[in-house]
Amino acid sequence: MTRKVTIRDLAEAAGVSVTTVSQILNGKGERFSLDTRRRVHQLQEEMGYVPDFNARNLIMKSAQTIGVLVPNLGNPFFSMFIKGVQSASRQRQFIPLIFGANHDEKLESYYLQELIKRAVDGLIIASASITGEAIDNILKKNGIPYLLIDQNGGPSMDGVRIDDDRGGQLAAQHLLAFGHRRIAVVMPQNATQNLRIRLAGFRQALAQAQVTLTDSDIILSPMTKLGGYQATAAVLKQHPTAVFAINDETALGLMRGFHERGIRVPQDISVLGYDDIDLDEYVVPRLSSVHQPVVTMGEQATELLINRIHNRRQAAQVVALPVDFRQRESTGPVKPD
Repeated sequence: MTRKVTIRDLAEAAGVSVTTVSQILNGKGERFSLDTRRRVHQLQEEMGYVPDFNARNLIMKSAQTIGVLVPNLGNPFFSMFIKGVQSASRQRQFIPLIFGANHDEKLESYYLQELIKRAVDGLIIASASITGEAIDNILKKNGIPYLLIDQNGGPSMDGVRIDDDRGGQLAAQHLLAFGHRRIAVVMPQNATQNLRIRLAGFRQALAQAQVTLTDSDIILSPMTKLGGYQATAAVLKQHPTAVFAINDETALGLMRGFHERGIRVPQDISVLGYDDIDLDEYVVPRLSSVHQPVVTMGEQATELLINRIHNRRQAAQVVALPVDFRQRESTGPVKPD
């Protein structure tokens, strides 16, 4: 069996001490000559030496890792978010450990515990099911910096804020401009604060046009494609001319349900989503949606967390990101009676 090259092997080949090699490879070798540093790096490449991760952690007192917990890895929204996390992590020389909890609180708690056992430096949690108890008992007691996503004003010190109030208003204004007055909304039962803000903005814009959104107009269903699909009958029971799905996954499920019932989008009913995931351009008809800068959200969340890891005492960091509207083919004028 081939033996792994050790730091001692590299030190012997370079003719220097193990300490010298360690300091050079960890970026602390300024006091050594340029020739020595070049020789160590050249031999590292020639010999294929990879530093021992655990030993490095002991020296640096940091694992240079962050944990990332999302509710559903299959949701394109979170795939785009993770893309941003990975990009910013690489720039800051951190490694993200990414897990999907599948909307399961027990699984979420398990992953949180395991990430802490593995000495991650901080956590990004994009989950609607995280509880205050979990934060207090798992994160705060262990002194782990964390950042909550999709919570808008949640208990984490730092945050990425999306203008969901404006997003809800844009959605309502778009449907009103097409003449819609009978509108349904599909959203989850236990909505996070950002979703409640989104709905409030939607209601406000409707109210300004003297359109009332009643409780019966709000259909409660999970924020998934299946949730949207299963909500189809309840939506149609309200006889709306348009439906605002609180996220794009829900909208895609609704469109499938309408198609199976022979209901045309947007000729018979307009469907509007929220998030602007990449799938929106590849369904028929293409989905109109409120755009969130999801990749940027991932990048900014990572930057904020790493800043907090490096300086626990700094003031709260808040980044505000805008939304805008992407009109496509799933929304249109009210069908004439």
